[in-house]
Amino acid sequence: MPDLREATRDNLRVVLEGIKSRLNMVNTDVMRPEDFDLASYDDLLYLYQMVQKKNTISINEMTAIVEELGSMRKKS
Repeated sequence: MPDLREATRDNLRVVLEGIKSRLNMVNTDVMRPEDFDLASYDDLLYLYQMVQKKNTISINEMTAIVEELGSMRKKS
């Protein structure tokens, strides 16, 4: 397991993959690492740690997490 405390592109990829996996996301294209800035890394790491600790994630929680992820994406 990599040390996720450091904001790197590789760690960003690990964090996003972990979130997608726990949320059982079907459309994973909405969470491509290149769509996120490293400036959002601490917030993404927090979400990652939160979803990893939960045994189950409700639909409402999943919706809130996906909305939060959407707000962190780079504006094009």
